[in-house]
Amino acid sequence: MDERVYELLNDQMKKELYSAYLYMSFADYYEDEGLSGFANWYMIQAAEERDHALIFRKYLLDNGKSVQLKGIDQPDKTFSNHLEPLEAALEHEKYITGTINDIYTAALEAKDYRTMKFLDWFISEQQEEEDNAEKQVSRMRLFGNDAKALYDLDQENAARVYAVPSPLANA
Repeated sequence: MDERVYELLNDQMKKELYSAYLYMSFADYYEDEGLSGFANWYMIQAAEERDHALIFRKYLLDNGKSVQLKGIDQPDKTFSNHLEPLEAALEHEKYITGTINDIYTAALEAKDYRTMKFLDWFISEQQEEEDNAEKQVSRMRLFGNDAKALYDLDQENAARVYAVPSPLANA
C-alpha cells in the first residue's frame, strides 16, 4: 500500500472517531434542551461514526498495515439554538466527504484500485449522510419555531433505530 494512502486511511480512522465525539456532544446538547429524540438521532450517528472507524481499522489490518491510534480532540462547539448543531453536522459531513475524496484521489494516483473499491462504500455513505443532514436542517428551518411541529420532529428522531453498517455486518 502506498505510504500516503496508508497515512490518509489511518488519519481517517481518527477523524471518524472525532465525528463520534462530536455527535455525542450534539446529543448532550439536545438532552439538555429536553429533545431526547434529537439526542437519540445523534447517539446513533455517533455509533455509526465509531463503526466507520472500525471499518477503516479492519481494512488496514486486512492489508497487513499497523493501526496507529492517535489522540482525539475534544469537541469545542457551543450552541445557542436548536438549528446550530444541525448546521454544524451538515458542515462536518461535507468536510468528511472531502477527506474521503482526498483518500480516493491519493489511491487513484497510486493506482491502488483495492483501496478505491473499498472507498466506494464510503462515497455512497457520505451522500446519504449529507442528504440526511440537509433534511434535518431544512425541517428545523421550516418547523422548528412551532412547538407542536418541533415535538413531532423530536418524536420522529426518537424512532430512529441503529443498524450495523454493511461492511461490519459482512465481516
